[in-house]
Amino acid sequence: MDYLLQLAASPAAWVALATLIVMEIVLGIDNLIFISILTNKLPEQYRTKARRIGIGMALILRLGLLGTIAYIVQLTAPVFEVLGKAFSWKDMILIAGGLFLVWKATSEIHHSMTPQPEEKTESVSSKVTLGFAAAIGQILMLDLVFSIDSIITAVGMTEHLPIMVIAVVVAVLVMLLASEPLAKFINDNPTVVMLALAFLIMIGMTLIAEGFGAHVPKGYVYAAMAFSATVETLNILARRVREKRQAAVAKSL
Repeated sequence: MDYLLQLAASPAAWVALATLIVMEIVLGIDNLIFISILTNKLPEQYRTKARRIGIGMALILRLGLLGTIAYIVQLTAPVFEVLGKAFSWKDMILIAGGLFLVWKATSEIHHSMTPQPEEKTESVSSKVTLGFAAAIGQILMLDLVFSIDSIITAVGMTEHLPIMVIAVVVAVLVMLLASEPLAKFINDNPTVVMLALAFLIMIGMTLIAEGFGAHVPKGYVYAAMAFSATVETLNILARRVREKRQAAVAKSL
């Protein structure tokens, strides 16, 4: 108890907490985009449930990993070498997760570029619609990758476990609150889906690069995402203005 009171009285601890919360929220954006795209392929009645389960598992995984910090830190220790390059378990997990993200995003782009013929759409809806269990399985896999990355980041920023726990819980709660609006926005604006899939490819390539030891500044990645999102927002606003004008002209006629 005295330890917690000392932390509460420390300005440095509050600064560390605020910084870590922001960092965890930013890292959670990748996770949230993937969950939103994947659950939007489910029947509408299952989407909210799948999103809540996915985000809930993200919280459980993060808190569970925090309980094994000593083991998590060991994941950065080299396991084997290839051509003089040492690889740790963290590297292999990042590479596997990055490859999965690139494959999944590429598959979704290919599917959207080559839609099923109109007459077959209804008859094969069960094949096109992602199964609930498959969606949860894929979300769980990416939750694990993003959770390990998140916890290793937290360990690198502070040594105080209570600060890590609070930051993780707050970040996941923000993810939970943002999941519905984000998923609805993506679903209502089809062009945003392609942009989000492009983000996932970029994030996947970043994970692969980091797995091979290349440090990619996260600021550059998120700045590119923010710029692209701003341009797409302007396109959406321009399209809505144009549609309103066309509707007004049609009404006047």
